[in-house]
Amino acid sequence: MNYETTITAETQDDIATDVASRIGPDGSTSSSKKLLFAFIGLLVLLAAIAAYFLMPGGDPAPAADDGAQNPVVTVVSPGKTSVSGVIEAPGTLAARRPMPVGVVGEGGQVLSVRVDAGDWVGQGQVLAVIDRSVQSQQASAQAAQIEVARADAQLAQANLDRSLQLVERGFVSQADVDRLTATRDSAAARVKVAEAQLAELRARTARLNIIAPAAGYVLERSVEPGQTVSAGTPALFSIARGGEMEMRAQLSESQLAGLSQGVSASIVPTGSAKTFEGQVWQLSPTIDAISRQGTARIALPYAPELRPGGFATASIDSGSIEAIILPESAVLSDSEGSFVYTVNEENKATRTTVTTGMVTPQGIAIMEGLSGSEMIVLRAGGFLNPGETVIPRRDGE
Repeated sequence: MNYETTITAETQDDIATDVASRIGPDGSTSSSKKLLFAFIGLLVLLAAIAAYFLMPGGDPAPAADDGAQNPVVTVVSPGKTSVSGVIEAPGTLAARRPMPVGVVGEGGQVLSVRVDAGDWVGQGQVLAVIDRSVQSQQASAQAAQIEVARADAQLAQANLDRSLQLVERGFVSQADVDRLTATRDSAAARVKVAEAQLAELRARTARLNIIAPAAGYVLERSVEPGQTVSAGTPALFSIARGGEMEMRAQLSESQLAGLSQGVSASIVPTGSAKTFEGQVWQLSPTIDAISRQGTARIALPYAPELRPGGFATASIDSGSIEAIILPESAVLSDSEGSFVYTVNEENKATRTTVTTGMVTPQGIAIMEGLSGSEMIVLRAGGFLNPGETVIPRRDGE
């Protein structure tokens, strides 16, 4: 508040005239001098007071605090919403039932390969032919041994028949008959042995060819004509049984705990915009000790875009949940975790720690920390401080 003196120049002249009238022409009156000095001192004091309040820098009157400088924030009370839970997970495409096919017999030189990767084959179909010239000769020799054994058996039977006729006449003893009977039985047994050996050779020869154990889709071929293969050679073909594919999605322990077999999933291979529908047919019974993840195997029908070994992203249906959904702008985080700002009844910003859940197209699900009835700051929460007074405005106002 500014103060100014009420003594004007006219008043000062009047006072001076009055004082002069009281002083004699010679100025000898002592009381008049004292009065003059007192008057001058009073004028100096009044002038000093007036100068103090007129000079800039004096204390101004404080302005009324009407809250006009408090920040305006947009708030919302979201309540709870029923949302469909979806788990997004990366993974690798693979054959659901891969069948490595290799050499079953003793092997040999490959004469021809009749299929290639990408072909469909039926059960029992010949995939590759291996040279069997040696085995064929062995089988022919064994067939001849059968004929020899049969001839010996026929001769032994004839000798026994004649001996039996002579026994009645007394020309041959019973001991001779027993000996001839044993010879006949041995010859018959040798025939069976030779026949069994021939069957074995033929079976081993038949196993020289590489045959598809089941119908399916050829994924890999690693053999060429002229190559020598044996029982120790790695698999020559890889077949996806029935052409069935799968995606092996990598999930955390908590995500696996919330799933069950039979739930639906959508698969998008990397580099493709096409979506394939499948079902979870197996959940990993173990968790990797290092990555702390398990595998959800999602069955898929055959499609040319599903190439084993490629990457894909799965969206797995994890059921519906009741949760608070907030936009990403409302959820903040720091070294202490995720939090939001709420506005209390006194219009003060309060930091509230929350636990976030899945990310949906509508926003982030808040699993713990809020009831849904609070006034939550939607935007610019990063510029607020706990306890700061704000002016809340409802979203849309």
